[in-house]
Amino acid sequence: MPPTLEEIVQNKRREVAEARESQPLEALREQVASEAPARNFFGAVANGRGPGGINVIAEVKAMSPSAGKLRDPYDPAGIALQYENAGAVAISCLTDASYFGGSPDHLRQVKQAVNLPVLRKDFIVDPWQVWEARAMGADAILLIAEVLSEGQVLDMMILAHELDMTALVEVHEMESLLRIRRHIGFPHPGYGLLGINNRNLKTMTTDLNHTIRLLDLVEDQVDIIVSESGIKTREDLVRLSRHGVRRVLVGESLLREDDPGQALRDLLDTPWS
Repeated sequence: MPPTLEEIVQNKRREVAEARESQPLEALREQVASEAPARNFFGAVANGRGPGGINVIAEVKAMSPSAGKLRDPYDPAGIALQYENAGAVAISCLTDASYFGGSPDHLRQVKQAVNLPVLRKDFIVDPWQVWEARAMGADAILLIAEVLSEGQVLDMMILAHELDMTALVEVHEMESLLRIRRHIGFPHPGYGLLGINNRNLKTMTTDLNHTIRLLDLVEDQVDIIVSESGIKTREDLVRLSRHGVRRVLVGESLLREDDPGQALRDLLDTPWS
């Protein structure tokens, strides 16, 4: 059985506690001060001009708890460059080692290889990780509403804004969306995106209808909604676009193919209504 979200988060808290001992916050602040300015992740995703009007955040990861190993050997920079050439507007890079085979070095490699903004995808449970993300070159961070309190989400959104990073706030469940929707765009509307993840955290299955069902709760925010997980075919993109959702995060279906870049081209190669 794949690990539960609770197990993953408990492990992440232990990892962060150990990492803070070896790399104090002051050391991260010094690294951030020497970093180049963040790229505009929000602008790329919300206002970019992807093929057919679909803005794809393309994901690189070696493995996942639900899918197992996806790439061996794994070349995150090479895959990201394929995605960029295929029309992605941004890259999502897994940095969690225990469950996704990622690392901060993978994100650094990706950032050097492409001109696109890069999202650090991890289980962020502590503000220290927000500083760490910027220090490793991330332009955006993922905040999962199911693992953070409302206050923690707000605090980390503020910190991300102070560091010129976009916060992609992800929800899986309706209750989390109702709790967090009014905060998206705080403290500045140009730094916040809302992700609706189609994966059921109990069964680990995906259902594209999940995004569509929740749209009535966020009609006025459709321009900043990112549908995540379970997007596999051109028909999936057409269906989402007909409901106004033209920003998606796609990874697993691309990474299963021999040529992820060509898989993305194939996914986007269709007229949109």
